[in-house]
Amino acid sequence: MYDVVDYNKLVSFIWSVADDCLRDVYVRGKYRDVILPMTIIARFDAIIDAEKTNILQTKEWAESSGWNIHKTLDTSIDLPFYNISKFRLKDLKSETNSQNLKKNFEEYLDGFSNNIKEILEKFEFNNQLTKMTNAGILGSVIEKFTSSDLNLSPYDEKNSYGIVVKKGLDNHAMGTLFEEIIRKFNEENNEEAGEHFTPRDVVELMADIAVVPVMNKIKNGTYSIYDGACGTFGMATIAEERLQTLAKKNNKNVSIHLIGQEVNPETYAISKADLLIRGGDTVSNNVFYGSTLSDDKTSGEHFDFMLSNPPYGKTWKTDLSILGIGSDKDLKKNIIDKRFVTSYKEQEDFRMIPDVSDGQLLFLLNNISKMKDTELGSRIIEVHNGSALFTGDAGNGASNARRYMIEEDLIEAIIQLPENMFYNTGITTYIWILSNRKEKRRKGKIQLINASELKTPLRKNLGKKNSEFSKENRKIILDTYLNFKENEISKIFSNEEFAYYKVTVDRPLRQAIICNDEKIKEIEKELEKIGFNSKINKNNLEETFVKNSATVIKELEKTDNILTYLEVLKDMKKDDKYLDFEEFEKLFNKKLKKYELKAVSLNKFISTGLMTNMIVRDENASIQKDTKGNIVVDPELRDTEIVPFTYKGDIEEFIKKEVLPYHDDAFVDESKTQIGYEINFTKYFYKAKELESVETIVARIKELEKESDGMMKNILEGLYDE
Repeated sequence: MYDVVDYNKLVSFIWSVADDCLRDVYVRGKYRDVILPMTIIARFDAIIDAEKTNILQTKEWAESSGWNIHKTLDTSIDLPFYNISKFRLKDLKSETNSQNLKKNFEEYLDGFSNNIKEILEKFEFNNQLTKMTNAGILGSVIEKFTSSDLNLSPYDEKNSYGIVVKKGLDNHAMGTLFEEIIRKFNEENNEEAGEHFTPRDVVELMADIAVVPVMNKIKNGTYSIYDGACGTFGMATIAEERLQTLAKKNNKNVSIHLIGQEVNPETYAISKADLLIRGGDTVSNNVFYGSTLSDDKTSGEHFDFMLSNPPYGKTWKTDLSILGIGSDKDLKKNIIDKRFVTSYKEQEDFRMIPDVSDGQLLFLLNNISKMKDTELGSRIIEVHNGSALFTGDAGNGASNARRYMIEEDLIEAIIQLPENMFYNTGITTYIWILSNRKEKRRKGKIQLINASELKTPLRKNLGKKNSEFSKENRKIILDTYLNFKENEISKIFSNEEFAYYKVTVDRPLRQAIICNDEKIKEIEKELEKIGFNSKINKNNLEETFVKNSATVIKELEKTDNILTYLEVLKDMKKDDKYLDFEEFEKLFNKKLKKYELKAVSLNKFISTGLMTNMIVRDENASIQKDTKGNIVVDPELRDTEIVPFTYKGDIEEFIKKEVLPYHDDAFVDESKTQIGYEINFTKYFYKAKELESVETIVARIKELEKESDGMMKNILEGLYDE
């Protein structure tokens, strides 16, 4: 069995390829483009070596019999992969001509089974062959990976006395080695790491949270772990290790299926290779390539545990263009995927689709759609940034997503992590814990845990990551979650604490009419500007009250009508305001009738914009109503109020106490009331800094005065000395 020293020696040797061969050809961040695929090739070559003769004989027999070579090998050898070329990796290094070496290596790579070729294609390894050949280092790289100092096979190497000189690597040991190499690369290349790599200390905490609370429910049998944004698949494999370890402690025999999906081709290749290394072809076939959002490869399937760190703050515009195919220009309205759009309570078309700028909540909804309806149910452990807690107005897709999760009582807890825990971002992140089988004590409640100060500083920063979770840190967090009690870092609330009504509060339109000589003369000047007595000059409309539209211009061209309106206004002049708009309208229209014109009214005249200067808002004016007797709303006075679900009393009571004392004519437009949900961590854990006492402040001022007096004295003495 391999120990830490053995692993470190192997990792150091493989890493030495970069120093010895790649340094002058590749920038540091690109070493992985060679070392990762070469490690995979060397491992598979070492496994195939013992079966190479049998593979070539089977190939020859299939060819002579007219059988399909690959189908024959798939069923006749015990390995989940093979290579049908005449070469072994070590055979290649004997070729000294660089172009011949490249040709032989390409033939060798083409001999691999399709599952290996897919991995190498996603790595775009052929591009590296050309680059290494042109730089003259291909032979050196092959030499390193076939060195007698390196044993990547599963078999021990023994000397002539039968003594083991180099231990073999079983699948688990090789998987651990490969994970260590990946981790090292991610830590070296911090800018990219955060896109697909979650630090192990965070993953171990997530794995514990996923598994430990339900260990008493784990029985002998098969369980599934899924990650819809699996990156290099480290999260699922660590969760698998944790579940296996705890199961053995409890004398349970469990089999675990790992399932994942990844959109990045390179990280997909890494995850597929890792699974192939660990458990053969069956396991590796459970990681899928493509976007989970727009091309869900596990649609209709359900899983026991789901752990994920989806991209946050990243646009999902490409997915929207696929999901949103349809007739509406607003692509989000075309989405019908049941993971994101459902019939919920009073809404048949309940849409949980966030803004296109950030799709992180869609990954959480995807996981929710895959929860099992079993005794164990499903557990979801997912990392998000702060936006998932509060972005999106009431009725918006993000708020609706939170509403669905909270009202369906799926959220057990949310844990705030310390800053600077990830490689390429210093922002605060949160672990969401969801379950569709909550314990009785947790039903209808959500636990918030502030673990922002539970961290251990790193001796050396890894990009933005300057701290980690020690075992002690993780234990405190896990115990706080399991104990489900309130303390300084743990708060427990009812689900309703996070809900609110967004209420639209309107006030009636109150307008007065100023009808005097001054206002009428202003209208006449406006008409002069636009050439009313001749041809309407459209270019001058922008400088007037007049609205620039075809309908208005057509109305203005009815000269008799406009002149009649002016005559009526002159007939209605008075020094004070008309405070009742409806009475003014009735009187105006009554006076119009004596002119026996068709299709004339105050509304027609107002629609031209010519009366803009005469109509003013006035709180003393009467409330305006439309022809049906409904109150006309003043859009400029419209406001919204946030009414918490926990407010003592209903919306009506809130308006009565909080609004009407200030605006007694206000009323609620119930058709616009929306339900919203947000979780404001800061609100519950904020600690105000204690202000200094007056005595302390006075003492500091006096001290500053003494210092300034001394400075002034020195300055004056210097001037005097001169």
